[in-house]
Amino acid sequence: MKKIDKALLTEMIDAAIKARGQSYSPYSGFAVGAALLSDDGCIHAGCNVENAAYPLGFCAEANAIGNMIISGGRSIRHVVVAGPNEDVCTPCGGCRQQLREFTRADDLPITVCDVDGNVLMETTLFTLLPNSFGPETVNSVREQIEKPDHD
Repeated sequence: MKKIDKALLTEMIDAAIKARGQSYSPYSGFAVGAALLSDDGCIHAGCNVENAAYPLGFCAEANAIGNMIISGGRSIRHVVVAGPNEDVCTPCGGCRQQLREFTRADDLPITVCDVDGNVLMETTLFTLLPNSFGPETVNSVREQIEKPDHD
């Protein structure tokens, strides 16, 4: 797991907390913010956005990924999630899979903070999503399909 320096982690925590402040969560009141550090060193933040038709909402991590993609980023180095209280708020299952798309699952650091930015947990995506299905799985099958027969 590649560590980032304390100043950069503080900047990411601040970005996640600021994003959480923009959350649209009128139904649950469960505001979440996330910040991603991409390989180019940029921080991309997102907040959760609820919808009256519950399945149509977006998680903070998914919105942060979208912001990274629109800015040209393609790989995540670190994730910070800031929840709405003092409880640990890890990425949901769907967000774990979305994060997996843009990193190697074995070493993506994830920092989970409380409402005030205090670090509650340091973990990795592999711990949260072991033996995951990722792009290399699909690519290996595609390579086999595209390989010409040599009879």
